[in-house]
Amino acid sequence: MAFEGLSEKLSATFKRLRGKGRLSENDVREAMREVRLALLEADVGYKVVKDFVAKVTERAIGSDVLDSLTPAQQVIKIVNEELTALMGGANAKISMASSGPTVVMMVGLQGAGKTTTTAKLAGLLRRQMQKRPLLAACDVYRPAAIEQLKVVGGQLDLPVFEEGQGDPVEIARNAIRHARDYGNDMVFLDTAGRLHVDEALMDELKRMKEAVHPHEILLVVDAMTGQDAVNAASAFDDSLGIDGVILTKLDGDARGGAALSIRAATGKPIKFVGTGEKLDMIEPFHPDRMASRILGMGDMLSFIEKAEAAYDEKQAAKMEEKLRKNRFTLQDYYDQLQQLRGMGDLSQLAGMMPSQLGKQLQGTSIDEKVLSHTEAIILSMTPLERENPQILGASRKRRIAAGCGLGVVDVNRLLKQFEAMQQMFKQMSRGGRGFGGLGGRLGGFGRKKRRR
Repeated sequence: MAFEGLSEKLSATFKRLRGKGRLSENDVREAMREVRLALLEADVGYKVVKDFVAKVTERAIGSDVLDSLTPAQQVIKIVNEELTALMGGANAKISMASSGPTVVMMVGLQGAGKTTTTAKLAGLLRRQMQKRPLLAACDVYRPAAIEQLKVVGGQLDLPVFEEGQGDPVEIARNAIRHARDYGNDMVFLDTAGRLHVDEALMDELKRMKEAVHPHEILLVVDAMTGQDAVNAASAFDDSLGIDGVILTKLDGDARGGAALSIRAATGKPIKFVGTGEKLDMIEPFHPDRMASRILGMGDMLSFIEKAEAAYDEKQAAKMEEKLRKNRFTLQDYYDQLQQLRGMGDLSQLAGMMPSQLGKQLQGTSIDEKVLSHTEAIILSMTPLERENPQILGASRKRRIAAGCGLGVVDVNRLLKQFEAMQQMFKQMSRGGRGFGGLGGRLGGFGRKKRRR
């Protein structure tokens, strides 16, 4: 995960500070030297690091310690505030048109994940803001670019406008016209990329910008390319004038320097980040939350938002009633597994948890194979058996195993897991804790990823 190395180094530095009752100026300067080295190793630009460390040092040495904070906590608070400011301060939103469809022009170099990110972003805005987006295939050069947009659009049930290998500028115009005619309130233009910034690429993008007057130009850059991402952002901004950046592959082994450098280098905000390969793994970029993650303090707001997105209020009310009556069934178990699957990869949630809890979850994922087997077993049961698992004798278990292509031992294992989950829900119901404990036990579906 991006920033993992940086977070560990900063945590070690601040741990040493916490061990001191009073901090001298030399203590602060020594800590800032370690912070400077950690940021440089994370591929943050030299000038950005120099300015950042100077600001923090000036504030830390010259500040009065608040009554509620120790000197070490005060330094951490200052670093947190300056990190947040460095990345833009607050979440920057997309500018929406006052009338007619909002036109978003997606630009970037080849390999950054622009086409997939275009569909991801459109899907996110449909889910969160109830928008009706249209995807427009304006990359007519890269082999299979149009087909790729149609595939990802189809997976998200998003309409795609394409006119084959025509003039990209004319395709963009026609797509906007189509959106007006068919009630789409957003148009995402998936433009052509190049292996590097060149005059031909920029000329085409400038022509498109002049022709359609987009409300937003978003640059898609690969976080794993480090300072190359910052250089690309500067080049696109100088030539085209971008409104914001989307960082992809932030879940990879990137050192994360691009996220800390882009705002300072271009003055343009990071608006969204891609956090995984799945089409729902994109989220708004919140500088304050990212700073908190980097400093090992977690990001509970993002975790809560993910939980709420997977949370079905009607189903939860129904479940609460069943728990009161001690009627938690295999059908309910199946429904809960579907909600757990909706939370996504647990390793994605690890960075949102404070220090030790995050380390415990790091590298954990839902074992899709085991989960699929469980679903197959439950779906091979009759409605009566799902509601009354106590009637499952030997002959019924053999029939269920044959129906799903598994063994009786797999059916028995599921029933044991179900009984354990049933007991857990009874305890949670008595304790009034809701369903928050589900992630801690995972019902037997969690596993650690092997490090390569």
